[in-house]
Amino acid sequence: MTPGRGIDPAARTAKRAYDALSASSVGLELGISVILGLLFGWWLDKQLGTAPWMMLLFLVFGLIAGFRGVMRAVGRAERAAEATDRG
Repeated sequence: MTPGRGIDPAARTAKRAYDALSASSVGLELGISVILGLLFGWWLDKQLGTAPWMMLLFLVFGLIAGFRGVMRAVGRAERAAEATDRG
């Protein structure tokens, strides 16, 4: 890349592909967070005999963690879009 000519087209294409893959993993991250929370809560309920309270509690924790991941991904996508608009 030479100064003043902007970003190499191949680098720009690779960056867009990376951003698209990052955005597409949001649903997977949400689902995995919820499933892991449920399974851990279910296991704790079996160990402690507190059914269904630990499962419900960790379901809520999984939902919070999943939505937090979604919000982080949205923020990354917005920053990437702003950087693309500026650059």
